[in-house]
Order: sequence, then structure tokens, then C-alpha cells
Amino acid sequence: MSTTAAPPAIAQRTRWQKRLAELDRAKYLFLLMAPGLIFFVIFRYFPMYGVTLAFTDFVAADGILGSPWAGLKYFNRLFTYPGVGRVFMNTIEISLLRLLIGFPAPIILALMLNELRVGAFKRTVQTISYLPHFLSWVVIAGLVRQVLSPSTGLLGYLYSLFGAGGAPVLLADQQWFIAILILSDVWQSIGWGTIIYLAAIAGVNPELYEVATIDGAGRFRLMWRITIPSISAAIVILFILRVGQLLEAGFDQIFNLYNPAVLEVADIIDTYVYRIGLEGIQYSFATAVGLVKNVIGCILLVLANRVTRSFSEDTLW
Repeated sequence: MSTTAAPPAIAQRTRWQKRLAELDRAKYLFLLMAPGLIFFVIFRYFPMYGVTLAFTDFVAADGILGSPWAGLKYFNRLFTYPGVGRVFMNTIEISLLRLLIGFPAPIILALMLNELRVGAFKRTVQTISYLPHFLSWVVIAGLVRQVLSPSTGLLGYLYSLFGAGGAPVLLADQQWFIAILILSDVWQSIGWGTIIYLAAIAGVNPELYEVATIDGAGRFRLMWRITIPSISAAIVILFILRVGQLLEAGFDQIFNLYNPAVLEVADIIDTYVYRIGLEGIQYSFATAVGLVKNVIGCILLVLANRVTRSFSEDTLW
């Protein structure tokens, strides 16, 4: 008995019916995903229209499309405009410090919390460490200024208590300012960052711990040999994403804490774009600077993913 293949039109229709059936089964998942997609479309893709500002001599009365074309004029100014090189170096320095100190901090805290056996104490520590994440940098900056105030803050009180004379103004000291930035960033983000790692640790097979314990492994060896390798995928993926944000040095934090005394070391790309673009009304040049920053960030993301792929299977793509 011979069989004949279905005509191409029927086969194509059958494939589309299968795809529609799969979409119908996953319709609630797409519904859950819809708010995130709408957010990115409105706040990430639509604003790309404004990137054309970097290639025009923008005139507000003429609009973006009506302004005269400038080509690469403002990109060429990146290499000659005063202060641009310093701004890029400040951004890289602060971002690297945030990466080297701030990235491992949630991992260490998650491992420490996982070793706690007293449930009430563990939950208390988690709650306390999470709380700063829900405070805006406006509030945190106010707290930092109040604590470090040489006259009315905790720092001034400690100096007077021990008879050490007048307290220094740390927020006006270029060396101390960077340290304050990094420490306040760790304090604000460390608790929230542990959520992902604690979730990954919760997914580790308990039998692995039981077998290793029978073989005589202590708690430190269990952590080193089982816990850390089991969450390595989460660590690698988050590290790749963090490298892609290397030029995001924290506009909200620095904008609310810096002052003219520390501008030389605290001025980053985002604050520079804010001053040049909004305060200096140089929209085209500010857009060009921001575009270059985003392109470099995209390149870093791709490079980090490619380098990671050479020694790990856990990558973004």
C-alpha cells in the first residue's frame, strides 16, 4: 500500500496550526510577560528616536527631524572637548571598584546566611539587609550627610567624645568620597542581591550535602565544594550582565552626594551628560556622549559573554 506526501500548502497550514496551538497553551505566560515587554518598548525602544540628536545641530523650534544635519561633528568633539577623558576615566574607576567590591558582597552574604541554623536570626538579618534597597538615593544621601556631618552628625560626636578635635568633612575629601560611594552602594544593594543567590542555593540537591557529610566533609568544605559550584551559573550570568553595565557608575547616588570639591574624581558620564545637556543646553553633544557610552557597554557585554564561553557553559547565549 503506497502513501503520498501531503501537499506543501497543507503541510504549511499544519505547521501554523501547531504553532497557534502552542501559543494558545502559553497565552497566560505571554500575559505575564506583557507588562515587561510594554515597559521596554515604551521606555527603551521609543526613546531611540532621540538618538538622531547626536547627528544634528538641534534647534528646538525646528524639532529633531527639522534640525540641520551635523554628521559626526559631535563625536569628533569627544576627543577634543575639555573634561571628557577625565569623565570616562572616573566612570571606569568607580565602576571597577563597584564591581570588585560590590559584586562579591551579596554572594558572601548569601553563603553566610545559608550557614545560619537559627531561623529567627536568619530572617531578621535578611530583613534588615533588604530594607536599604527600598530607600531612594535621595533619602540615603540625606542619611549619609547626617551621619558624616562634622557638627551635628555621628562622626562629629565621636570626634568630640574622644577629644580628637574638629571632625573632617569627608564628603569634601576626594580620597574619602570614593570610599563612601562604594560602601554606601554595598550597604544599599547587598541584601537585595542575595535574593537570587539564596534562591539558587535553595535549589541545590540536599542529598549532595548528606553524601559529602558522610564522607567527612565539614561545613566549609561543603560550601566550597557543593554550594559555590551549584550556584556558579547564576554567578556567571550576573557577572556578564554587570560587566555590560561597567559604564553605569550610579547617577542617582553620585548626583545626590557629590559637590564641587570632589567634582574632579566624582564626575561620571551620566552626571556630565546631565550638566552639559540639560544645564548647558547642548543636547546634541550630550546625546553623542550617551550613545558612545551605550555602544561601549554593548561591546563589553558581548566580549564578556564570549570570554566566559571559553571556560564555562553558563553564558547568556
